[in-house]
Amino acid sequence: MSSARNPFGLRLALWYAAAFTVSALTIVLLAYALTARSLAVRDHQILQGKVGEYAAAYARGGFRALTSIVQSEQAVAPERLFVRVIDRGVETVVLSNPEGWDPSHIEFESARLGDGTLVQVGKSSESRNDLLARLRVTLLMLTALILVIALLGGWVATESAISPIRRLTGTVRQIIETGAFKARVPLTQPRGEEDAIDQLGVLFNAMLDRIDRLVEGMRGSLDNVSHDLRTPLARLRGRAEQALSRPPDLERYRAALEECIEDTDHTLVMLDTLMDISEAESGTMALQRQPVDLHEVVERAVDLYRDVAESKGVTLRIAASAGDVAGPLTVDADRPRLEQVAANLIDNAVKFTPEGGQVEVRVSRGDGSARLEVRDTGPGIPPHELPRIWDRLFRGDLSRTERGLGLGLSLVRAIVEAHGGSVRAESTPGQGAIFTVLVPDTPVTILSPM
Repeated sequence: MSSARNPFGLRLALWYAAAFTVSALTIVLLAYALTARSLAVRDHQILQGKVGEYAAAYARGGFRALTSIVQSEQAVAPERLFVRVIDRGVETVVLSNPEGWDPSHIEFESARLGDGTLVQVGKSSESRNDLLARLRVTLLMLTALILVIALLGGWVATESAISPIRRLTGTVRQIIETGAFKARVPLTQPRGEEDAIDQLGVLFNAMLDRIDRLVEGMRGSLDNVSHDLRTPLARLRGRAEQALSRPPDLERYRAALEECIEDTDHTLVMLDTLMDISEAESGTMALQRQPVDLHEVVERAVDLYRDVAESKGVTLRIAASAGDVAGPLTVDADRPRLEQVAANLIDNAVKFTPEGGQVEVRVSRGDGSARLEVRDTGPGIPPHELPRIWDRLFRGDLSRTERGLGLGLSLVRAIVEAHGGSVRAESTPGQGAIFTVLVPDTPVTILSPM
């Protein structure tokens, strides 16, 4: 797409050429005016100098001395002067060569002596006018060259300016025509050295990345929902058909309805959790950030699961971290979501820790981050399952006997990464597992009372 077929590019090129031409012409006209003025001032300075010199010679030696000095100078001077003396009304021409001179082009300077004698020196401006005429022709040719350069420069500048926009529109057109969100705007500048247009391309690519993540998240959620809804929906239908296939029995109907409600609640929890994971992974989860003390979050989660752990015979406690400083450990986070992370990790640890085992929760401060660590003495995670425990709906061999959705750890990772943090798991089979969450630390300045 050339500038000729692009009204915006054509307008930009014409504006550039007009601005460049006007600026150049202003400089040319100013240079011509200054040159003409300089030549005129120079001529008048010559005339003023000569009239003073000739007046002084006439005053010293009269007409003879003036004639002598004028003739000697004019013999070697490249330009002849018109000199005359008017003494008591009598005009005496010392040197005059008026043939070929245009009287309207003669400039004079005069000096009057003490006795009333008037000495005049004249000079033709035709040579100066000829020089200025040649200068005008030269400047006219220069103006034509400037116009050509302005048009070419406008075209080059326009092509350079709209090239990134053309790449951007090409990418948008490709996405619209093919529906493929994998297309990205090509960038020509190195990272960190982009101009304003390239920065627009960077932002557009970032927007496409986010849209792509949203689409992938929606696709993944739809795939999971379509796959995992079949079982509870089939179970609901089977129980309803079983209840209807038998003779009417109020108690049996009531039991079937209770089981249907339980399965429905289980399905709704799964759907809500899948949507939370998708929102967190796509960056659309609305986080109500505020200063949160991580110690308080852990204490609330431990209190929530203390009775569950005691009923199972598992010791659940908050362990002191070596070298940790006293006082609040504040992070900028969404409190309910952070409590959800701590609760899921503790629930997971208690669930897989056998009777007589223990679960320890530690909170500490690292380099620019707050650390939450949950240790258990359960059977551990097999090495081949460890990389997959964060996947949605993944349930390992040991977890199949426990009730659950297989979404708890996926939700933990999604929420932590939405906060700009990270999570990892370490495990040795037979020796338990360690889950570590790192969240950016937000120091809070405590003001002393006035």
